[in-house]
Amino acid sequence: MVLQEEQRQCRWLLFSWKKYEFHIGNLVGSSLFASNIGSIHFVGLAGSGAASGISVGLYEINAMYILLILGYLFLPVYISSGVFTMPEYMKMRFGGKRIQIYLAILSLFVYIFTKISADLYAGAIFIEQSLKWDIYASITLLLAIAAIFTIAGGLTAVIWTDFVQAILMILGAIALMILAFAKVGGLSGMVEKYPNAIANQTIPNTTCGYPRKDYMNLWRDKDADIPWAGVIGLSINSIWYWCSDQVIVQRTLAAKNFDHAKAGTLFCGYLKILPLFLLIFPGMIARILYPDTVGCATPETCMEVCGSRSGCSNIAYPSLVIDLMPPGARGLMLAVMLAALMSSLTSIFNSSCTIFAMDIWLHIRKKASELEIMIIGRIFVVVLVVISIVWIPVLRASEGSELFVYIQEVSSFMQPPICCVYLLSILWDRLNELGAFSGLVLGMVVGLIRFIVEYSYTVPDCGDPAPDPRPAIVSKFHYLYFSIFVFCLTGITAIVISLLTKPIDKRCLERLTWKTRHSKRPRLDIDKVMNDASIPELVSYVENDNNGSPEKDNTEMDVFREKEITGKEEAKEEMIDNSSINMKEKEALNEQHNPVEVVLEDKHNEVTYNEPISIFKRIAHWLCGMDESSRRSLASHGVVREDMVSIKENRKWKITSNVLAVFLMGVVVFHFIYFA
Repeated sequence: MVLQEEQRQCRWLLFSWKKYEFHIGNLVGSSLFASNIGSIHFVGLAGSGAASGISVGLYEINAMYILLILGYLFLPVYISSGVFTMPEYMKMRFGGKRIQIYLAILSLFVYIFTKISADLYAGAIFIEQSLKWDIYASITLLLAIAAIFTIAGGLTAVIWTDFVQAILMILGAIALMILAFAKVGGLSGMVEKYPNAIANQTIPNTTCGYPRKDYMNLWRDKDADIPWAGVIGLSINSIWYWCSDQVIVQRTLAAKNFDHAKAGTLFCGYLKILPLFLLIFPGMIARILYPDTVGCATPETCMEVCGSRSGCSNIAYPSLVIDLMPPGARGLMLAVMLAALMSSLTSIFNSSCTIFAMDIWLHIRKKASELEIMIIGRIFVVVLVVISIVWIPVLRASEGSELFVYIQEVSSFMQPPICCVYLLSILWDRLNELGAFSGLVLGMVVGLIRFIVEYSYTVPDCGDPAPDPRPAIVSKFHYLYFSIFVFCLTGITAIVISLLTKPIDKRCLERLTWKTRHSKRPRLDIDKVMNDASIPELVSYVENDNNGSPEKDNTEMDVFREKEITGKEEAKEEMIDNSSINMKEKEALNEQHNPVEVVLEDKHNEVTYNEPISIFKRIAHWLCGMDESSRRSLASHGVVREDMVSIKENRKWKITSNVLAVFLMGVVVFHFIYFA
């Protein structure tokens, strides 16, 4: 969980060695990469490469651009606003509870039924093909280990294991890639032999089991598996994943400052070059080496090989490991696959319990101490494990020829509305809560309708002469085009309703939008403003006197704060704005990237530590990863948030980052042109 104490521990762990700043920035980037690349990519990307060539590489190469959007557009707002979770950002941006809770619950459903399920299904395929273990027992054991690791270690341990596992995954995949290319005569041999990777048993007068003619092209026509115009929809899905998904963004929010967070996104962008060579090309080689199994053509043969009538391309990578790797190295690759699975699961478990505790539990228990929140978050991990185990039979029964395509289809139905609202929230101050919520609901309803219709029909077997029973909205309307449609529908709805309704007071948006990211003014709580009797005058001032002087704005703000803020919060603000702090001291604070902390919860229920602690409490503290000092700190106060976090960049690192970003864009353009 990214709570104050644990986040500080993580920052200390990552950045206490100041002279190694560049290498520590790489630590954040490798954690991002490891959180993204899991068993689903080893199985799914290689399987899609075996089935249709390199077009699936668009997702990985396009992500290099999206990571720049994360570093240069989204992170400055997230960091300066001082949020812990993505639903919490929506709470600060729009006020109220319904958007925050709506996104929190939706995120938990997405994690449980797509991310965890997809990783477990991919891991099950690998274990079944390589070791012939009992799948249910193996997955249960893996889930238990991942849950215990997350409970006991927290984000600090997850970050470090992500770093180690990223190295393991890359080294193991490089070794297998070299062996695979050596087997077919290098890249030229693969390009030459792939068109002839045809199973001995095919269906006459059909293209079933035959490789695509455009297998080496990233850009394909409008009727292809990934049409060229669909890259827009692909980008929409990627922006949601990289820029608003808690699992990914949480890694960057744990960085010491904006410089290190942005450096981490750049380093991860360069690492995204690897999947094309480490996973997709080996998947194509697997089809060349095993055309009768990986490239099976008839439904009956595929059913015998892998238990799926629609194809066996998902066994491409496990087949390479089993056949090409010597026994010792095969064990190493098994460790790599398990490390990838563990990395993904621990990341999802950690982020899920953070969302549950911060965005749901705090609405149930508003006065909960941070100790209680941490314990509740750990308990929720156990709930996730139970749900995941119950879901295993459904995973085992599900069939599909390309696992990665399945994930992208589900993403196209669920993610575009969220992506649209996050983009508008950051870029357009005029967006209000009613507009955002209306757009989210309408977009999600349309997406759910498509999802239900999509999976209510059975996809006909290849070569089946019977007509396709699916309606045209499913069979003719590509899921990436549907992503574009839902995105536009959500945006139009949100914009129109926002323009027809009352705007948000601009002083409630300080450091919550791109335009106000550098603001030093105190931010008014939007819920307090909306509930205050003087709100009509405040809104009138914003609408009718946009050219008013800063002195007038600050005076009215001070009056409002004197009315609303009492006790230690008022004392804290007075201490921050006290005239005894000269300008040089304030500049020094900003230069060192030290945040100004605003305490939102006062101390309550002081605990006397001279009293003996029961064995059960000691066990609970150990599960939360707390020692005596951290326990004393957490039990004595509520959640402490940070506001006015500096995003001022070091000039040297800013220039370096900009140069690396431009070069990264050049690398992307080169790949797009070379594999066009």
